[in-house]
Amino acid sequence: MTNQLIVLAGPTAVGKGTVVKYILENYPNVHLSVSATTRSPRPGEVEGESYYFLTHEQFDDMIAAGDMLEYAVVHGQNKYGTPKQPVLAALASGKQVILEIDIQGARQVKTTMPEAKLVFIAPPSWDELVKRLQGRGTETAEEQARRLETAKDELAAQSEFDYVVINDEVARCASEVVDLMQA
Repeated sequence: MTNQLIVLAGPTAVGKGTVVKYILENYPNVHLSVSATTRSPRPGEVEGESYYFLTHEQFDDMIAAGDMLEYAVVHGQNKYGTPKQPVLAALASGKQVILEIDIQGARQVKTTMPEAKLVFIAPPSWDELVKRLQGRGTETAEEQARRLETAKDELAAQSEFDYVVINDEVARCASEVVDLMQA
């Protein structure tokens, strides 16, 4: 099996993080690229594991230096991006690398690293997506409304991806993603 960069994207609350967590716990050769963000940490998130939490100035400096594989402004307010060096180092060491990013970032990675496989994680239905977002309890009603508006555009972009995997059951979805890595 050759080392592979897999880009996972999909709408808010589809369960990307849950799928990635399952993969990391059950497939030891898979490495998750840690993203950088300018948003504040959520409860339980750890610097350098969950994200690299940066100021807007630090983030902009990395962009200017060419140190981001991709980056975007998400939900109209915070920047998210993938520091380039850790991804290249993990691939060079023979690991399978997953990027869990947004649609804009996936488009950039496809441009900068066309060999990457883009996998869209889709919800079983719109109603299930709404239920998952509301069930998280991590966003205000206003933030939920904004995220659902964004989700409509994100769902419309799934045809741009190499593969679409429905997250109807975490273990099955994770297994399908890992199978795609090994294909």
